[in-house]
Amino acid sequence: NLGVLVDHARKGVEDEVQDRQIEWRVESLPQVMGDAATLQQVLTNLLSNAVKFTRTREQAVIEIGTQAGEEASTVWVRDNGVGFDPAYADRLFGPFQRLHRHSEFEGTGIGLATVRRIILRHGGRIWADSVLGESTTFSFTLPHVRPAELGDNEPG
Repeated sequence: NLGVLVDHARKGVEDEVQDRQIEWRVESLPQVMGDAATLQQVLTNLLSNAVKFTRTREQAVIEIGTQAGEEASTVWVRDNGVGFDPAYADRLFGPFQRLHRHSEFEGTGIGLATVRRIILRHGGRIWADSVLGESTTFSFTLPHVRPAELGDNEPG
């Protein structure tokens, strides 16, 4: 249940929110096929990044939604944060790759690499769209059919 995972992820980033004004816009979210624990990690990481990179906004807006496709669901997390230069989007998902100085925003540079690995293991793909100084949207797909490596160990 993607809605439950998002609720848990929001609770997981409450410490980072503190006294900030964040408007959460969460669509009705579907059931998806996947490993709940690792998908929880994906959502917590993406929401944590959205909270972190909207820190400079007086009124942060973080949106979470989905779109059902024929073969997969697309899930997205959008924020009105600082964004990044789209020319460097290919670097985002590499380990220890950072597009902002550590003095501006804390982090190890491993979170999005972990997210990418989890999504790929689920048979999906992940990408980011951004407008520098305005917003970022992370989107990923989750196939409706469960990949073999995540399948049950039961016969048949």
